[in-house]
Amino acid sequence: MIFRTAAEHAKKHPGLIPQFFFICLGMGGASMYLIRLAKGPHVTWNKNKNPEPWNNLDPTYQYKFVAINTDYKNLKKEGPDF
Repeated sequence: MIFRTAAEHAKKHPGLIPQFFFICLGMGGASMYLIRLAKGPHVTWNKNKNPEPWNNLDPTYQYKFVAINTDYKNLKKEGPDF
């Protein structure tokens, strides 16, 4: 129903087509990012099966979405110095 109404408005006012496009693009990108966050290694959905999944990660796993200064492939350290 709402898509039909949006299509009718877009036919009457062609200037709305880019607005609909960018709104859908932004909503799709936000949804994909939320799915990526929900499937991350630091999220626990089943606490009985694996209560601390972040302890099973390799030290070369890239935690950040974009790592500018850190090269995770050459990282050989297992943990921090205490």
